[in-house]
Amino acid sequence: MNYKTQPPWEFLLSASRNSLQSYELSRLSHAANLRKEITQLLDSWLEENTAAMFGALVDGAARTPRHARARRPVHSGHIEWRPQSGARCQEQNGASRVR
Repeated sequence: MNYKTQPPWEFLLSASRNSLQSYELSRLSHAANLRKEITQLLDSWLEENTAAMFGALVDGAARTPRHARARRPVHSGHIEWRPQSGARCQEQNGASRVR
């Protein structure tokens, strides 16, 4: 890939209005094509990373013995939290109450 950092000054300063408009449209078209390529690359990158993470997740689950997975504690849905002020907040089944 060859990217020039300097615009073609001599051309731009001596070009007709039609040539300048054509130059602008060609640069905008090139920028739009680059955006499409970047979008496709990002989509591919996300798909590959998602597949890799899913593979790691499955691999981690496969490495854990079945009997150990069965013994994991199950969250009861009951969380109790006491803020420093002494008030008491209790959450049960998604509803929070402060006492």
